[in-house]
Amino acid sequence: MPSITPEIKRELIAKFGKSDTDTGSAEVQIAMLTHRINHLQNHFKSHAKDFAGRRGLLKLVGQRRNFLDYLRKQDIERYRSLIKELGLRK
Repeated sequence: MPSITPEIKRELIAKFGKSDTDTGSAEVQIAMLTHRINHLQNHFKSHAKDFAGRRGLLKLVGQRRNFLDYLRKQDIERYRSLIKELGLRK
């Protein structure tokens, strides 16, 4: 089963995007990466020795961190509201 289905993708775009076709904004991309990361974390609870998958997870976390850093530099209020809504630590 893919981690992000078209229905989930549409929901994330509708919730975080500026329009229905806004797939490139930082908020949408961070939300999609967060969904994939959460999905992979559940995967690792039952597949603890999947080290190749863990490497992919770390790459996704790094990508999300870069998007979050970019958003923080551009607009701190958008950054704060997004991490609050997604429930991220920082």
